[in-house]
Amino acid sequence: MERLKILVVDDEARMRKLVRDFLVRNGYEVVEAEDGSQALDIFFEQKDIALVILDVMMPKMDGFTVCKEIREYSQVPVIMLTAKGEERDELQGFQLGVDEYISKPFSPKILVARVEAILRRVRHLDTEDNLEAGGIVIDKTAHSVTIDGISIELSYKEFELLSYFLENKGIALSREKILNNVWDYDYFGDARTIDTHVKKLRSKMGPKGDLIKTIWGMGYKFEC
Repeated sequence: MERLKILVVDDEARMRKLVRDFLVRNGYEVVEAEDGSQALDIFFEQKDIALVILDVMMPKMDGFTVCKEIREYSQVPVIMLTAKGEERDELQGFQLGVDEYISKPFSPKILVARVEAILRRVRHLDTEDNLEAGGIVIDKTAHSVTIDGISIELSYKEFELLSYFLENKGIALSREKILNNVWDYDYFGDARTIDTHVKKLRSKMGPKGDLIKTIWGMGYKFEC
């Protein structure tokens, strides 16, 4: 079985080695970059990057800028590493299309578990049939979404979230259930993660964003 390639971007050599060693031990191929500029060069030269692990604070170009550049051309999953842990930084990352946000210091085993969960979800999406409801068509093979025939651009996590809503249309979904299924691991963070993604998703869906109903005190429901 071909090993999936992960790009690890961090200006600290010790951090890169720590992450690389755990990923290699779990069967992944790892390429490294020590700053944002080098990361973009590698990403666009090597077309088979399956996932990017990206530090926020780096010389030459920070992680937010790198993510923004990648999102112009690709929906590859991005995990952002940060030492800040401030809410506004997390919100900025999610708005740029970051799929996971992990604060330093972190457990390498947890990082690997999240990598595996994201990549497992990607493979799962690729094997499912397409979804359609309320004028929304999700083509999972092409990883594309159209609304009334008009294409919209979604981040990887927004794509997963919308797919999950359509798969469970008419069903009330708690935030905890959404987190456990869309994020695909036991999530002990703040439910604001869900609310942030739903808000961004609704804005991209235009009027069809109203199909995602808020159930106060519980979560959300997709209803045509």
